[in-house]
Amino acid sequence: MDNISLKQVEIWADGAAIPNPGLGGFGVLLIHCVGEKEHRKEICGGFRHTTNNRMELMAVLQGLKMLKQRCKVNIHTDSQYITNAFNLGRLKKWESKLWRDVKNVDLWQQLLVVSEQHETSYIWVKGHNGHPEQERSDYLANQGVVAKNLLIDFGYEQELARHNNAQNAQESLLTA
Repeated sequence: MDNISLKQVEIWADGAAIPNPGLGGFGVLLIHCVGEKEHRKEICGGFRHTTNNRMELMAVLQGLKMLKQRCKVNIHTDSQYITNAFNLGRLKKWESKLWRDVKNVDLWQQLLVVSEQHETSYIWVKGHNGHPEQERSDYLANQGVVAKNLLIDFGYEQELARHNNAQNAQESLLTA
């Protein structure tokens, strides 16, 4: 399929954690124009214990999962963590090192798979700078933080448990 026939989609994504780590939320605003008509979809969600970076990743991941077919996608985010990973080639470096010492591997790997299904561009936007679409995704992320029935971020809790187990093992060696 050539690029001319791909739908153009704009995704505005944001994540939040209050405090960090703490309650987390993600917000996504998806915009697609057909002729003069603009179509918008919004989603948000929340987790009981997570980090801001994980919610930034989750926002982009969920935004891309909303797409039902291959699209040309501009992903707008205030997360340099994400834009630098894609635009500066960090993901390929992490992948070549088998993801050693990389945080949030579960989400990065999922995002890499979903991102490759589309023609994506990652665009950094300064947060809290009055840009209406970015402000809207920020609002949605904060709605996710205060949502009822927060989900469990299993990836974060497993990563935290591994870190705590490693730290406990190291402390045991020091006190033995």
